[in-house]
Amino acid sequence: MKRVFVNEKWCLGCHLCEYNCAFANSGKSDMVDALKGVKINPRIVIEEKNDVCFAVSCRHCEVPLCVKGCITGALTKEDGVITIDSDRCVGCYTCILSCPYGAVMPSGDGVVQKCELCVKNSWGHPACVTGCPNAAIVFEER
Repeated sequence: MKRVFVNEKWCLGCHLCEYNCAFANSGKSDMVDALKGVKINPRIVIEEKNDVCFAVSCRHCEVPLCVKGCITGALTKEDGVITIDSDRCVGCYTCILSCPYGAVMPSGDGVVQKCELCVKNSWGHPACVTGCPNAAIVFEER
């Protein structure tokens, strides 16, 4: 299965992956309309430690602890991709506590969010990969 991988040697820490992610999941067709004057809420987050920048996003684990910990069944794994059914999520945040990578986060509207490899939007491939100017983020099988 293809997954998102980050080469921290190439990451500039520009946060464009975050903006492209927020735009791709906004449901709008214009980036300015989607993001101008709005605090973005991306499903990928750039961290910086000791002058090294890297992106944190869901790794779509073989044995996902977030799915096991979800008390309502809102998190499921199908074809290797872990997705969230927002209608079933009650915001208990057990999945946030269960994720060893810190890739599940509050969405701002009481439920959780995480990278779903852009399978639920019209991009067809992860927007963070497309938006990375230095090709530090790739979508490939390893």
